[in-house]
Amino acid sequence: LAKYPETERVFKEFGLGCVGCEAALFESIEQGARVHGVDVDRLIEGLLKTVGEG
Repeated sequence: LAKYPETERVFKEFGLGCVGCEAALFESIEQGARVHGVDVDRLIEGLLKTVGEG
């Protein structure tokens, strides 16, 4: 989020509103997504599109 703050919207769209909580500091994007039942591939696709790399 520090490098790409615009991605916060994508995390929230996928129900991952706790991107700034302490647990998020110790989990990879994949781990956090799986814990919350989120399709990792779709999440990554959304993140890449948001930062202009997808």
